Amino acid sequence: MTAIQMLPDALINQIKAGEVVERPAAVLKELVENSLDAGADQILVELEEGGLRRLKVTDSGRGIAREELVLALSRHATSKIRALDDLESVASLGFRGEALPSVLAVSRLTLISRVEGAEMAWQLAGAGELGAEAPQPAAHPCGTTVDVQDLFFNTPARRKFLRTPATELRHAQTALTRLAMWRPECRFELRHQQRRNLALPVQSAAARVAALVGDGFVSDSIELDEHRDGLRLQGWVGLPSAARAQSDLQYVYVNGRHVRDRLVAAAIRRAYADVMHSQHHPAFVLSLVLDPATVDVNVHPQKTEVRFRDAARVHDFLFGAIHQVLRRVRPDPLQHHRVDPARAQVPSLPVRFGSAAGARPVAAARPLFAREPAATWADIAQLDSSARQSPEASLPSGNVESQADTEALMQPLGQALAQLHGVFILAQNARGLVVVDAHAAHERVLYERLKAQLSEDGIPGQHLLMPEVINLAEDQVETLMARQAALQRLGLSFDRSGPASVTVRSRPQLLGREDLRALLLQLLDDDGAHHLDGIRDAQDRVLADVACKAAVKANRRLTVPEMDALLRDMERTELAGQCNHGRRTWVQLDLDALDRLFLRGR
Repeated sequence: MTAIQMLPDALINQIKAGEVVERPAAVLKELVENSLDAGADQILVELEEGGLRRLKVTDSGRGIAREELVLALSRHATSKIRALDDLESVASLGFRGEALPSVLAVSRLTLISRVEGAEMAWQLAGAGELGAEAPQPAAHPCGTTVDVQDLFFNTPARRKFLRTPATELRHAQTALTRLAMWRPECRFELRHQQRRNLALPVQSAAARVAALVGDGFVSDSIELDEHRDGLRLQGWVGLPSAARAQSDLQYVYVNGRHVRDRLVAAAIRRAYADVMHSQHHPAFVLSLVLDPATVDVNVHPQKTEVRFRDAARVHDFLFGAIHQVLRRVRPDPLQHHRVDPARAQVPSLPVRFGSAAGARPVAAARPLFAREPAATWADIAQLDSSARQSPEASLPSGNVESQADTEALMQPLGQALAQLHGVFILAQNARGLVVVDAHAAHERVLYERLKAQLSEDGIPGQHLLMPEVINLAEDQVETLMARQAALQRLGLSFDRSGPASVTVRSRPQLLGREDLRALLLQLLDDDGAHHLDGIRDAQDRVLADVACKAAVKANRRLTVPEMDALLRDMERTELAGQCNHGRRTWVQLDLDALDRLFLRGR
């Protein structure tokens, strides 16, 4: 082996640059973040060959004085950190003082800047390193331009790993989108090969989000602004009915910085757990603001990850805020669950309860309106005595519209008309036709009812005839004992039986024969989830299974009063738009959509 020796400074700089500069998009991110920190309200990005040949960022922010230009391109020089306290409470996007010198180390870079009140701008250039020349006079408005050319010209091995210009352009556009999403007060423009690819004026937050991800997201989402205990969450969460096949519309900002964080992702995923199909992904644009001293942004070289000093508190706040806003959604044909008539002709129907894969149960032929007497069905609602004696009396009267009929039509889900193939309820409201999946809707009603009953009295525990001794690490036992009171509320009671063991005396009644050791280990895992989530998730799975088995099945004939009772229960039930598995429970076809289906008025 060769002797240990110091690397040349030029090679050290090129290796360090790899922490920050992976591709043109990474350069764009660093430069635009510096522009935003400088207070720019206009930022222009110009690219050639996807940024491989040239990447130029011009801003209207506070410029750099002539005497500071050399420092700006030197390592470990920054205007944003003065002491250790500043490093522990970072409020800016960029702070390392490493971006510009790192980019310079692997490119031909020109820096031009002018501060307000200066007679002229000043320019400094270098290729891989700073030259010996002093800053030169230049023409430039107030602000800064960083012109980066021939990226990785001096490190050909790195350049081989870059993709085609089209691919690099896509990455650059994504990087700029993430930066511009939560900065609607700043004007952004992106040009490629002298052609404008993106132009965002100063606009409202909603307009900026709509411009970048589409009007459909804003119209199919819920705006929220929640704050508690020094934490504030703003933005939009997509309705469960607008779930996507990919996680391509998920933006999270922490103190203005776009991040990808496991704890945040876990909290959002849990908030959607009861309303989202396991193979679907929610859409959201969210901004979390908290004390900079309580979050470490220096976890990742590119500052895309963060670490919260009180992870459980942040997780609980995020979960609670999103969960509660989703639960406030009630059936409202004016807001969601509308069907595009162009796609209504070939609906995608999921497999129905208990049927063979791909098969769809078809009920035997029978009259359009179910006229048999209403059966006793306490799970939906108790029917009034007149409806029990004469179900026909509640049917629509054709020509005469009574006050009761009018009131029913004004309900969000309207008045029941008929049952289709023993599966769907057809109802009419003031807007048109409502189609309800009876099983999915009833399943949600039962599930929410079961959860409410348990929340009132806590979860009953089932005492074990033979208490079970679980061996764990000492620190794990200490953690469990600190949470003993909270876990007992959930039906799990135990005592310490040794330095590294606990004796479990009762388990949550609904959990059946679930592995107790596995459950305890799940409760001990604080990485990205609250310590009670494991038992709550297991409980919810059991409740969902009970609700699914108890809900009305296919081919069950429902009377009109029963169908109306279910519609009213849906209107009173939280999250009634989706079943426990994330499938929608109802859709609306308004009169205009029906007219278009039949080409009426054309």
